[in-house]
Amino acid sequence: MNRIVLGALVTLALVGLGAFWWQGRAAIERGAPPPQPIETSEPLPEIPASDPGDMVGPEPPTASELTKEQRRFFRYDRNRDWRITRTEMLSSRTAGFRKLDKDGNNLLDFEEWAVATVEKFEGADADGDNQLTPGEFATTAPKPKKKRRCAC
Repeated sequence: MNRIVLGALVTLALVGLGAFWWQGRAAIERGAPPPQPIETSEPLPEIPASDPGDMVGPEPPTASELTKEQRRFFRYDRNRDWRITRTEMLSSRTAGFRKLDKDGNNLLDFEEWAVATVEKFEGADADGDNQLTPGEFATTAPKPKKKRRCAC
């Protein structure tokens, strides 16, 4: 109990000391003379008029008419030739690429991509009603990676 009371008194003393110190600094600042203005001999440049006249700005961008699956496909198809090569796929995705490349020609076209997506959907749709319930959708989540423990 004594420590709490002593701590509270020391805290109040430090706060009071800080307030007096702050007020003392403020009094010194109020007594300082104002700074002298800097005189320039150069005239300030004239501000240009903001009237654009007959100038026309660029057209705003338009939204693309691509489907969600096509946008996902184009994340990998960088040159927009409707084919994803191995070099366009990330090196960490080579196993996934081999699964999607049905004909084995090292090219993944949009049809192969769409077929894989449909197969994944049909595999998750357990009752076959062409709708995924939250439980069915949860089966499409990627499997968690195994965490390595430190063998220190």
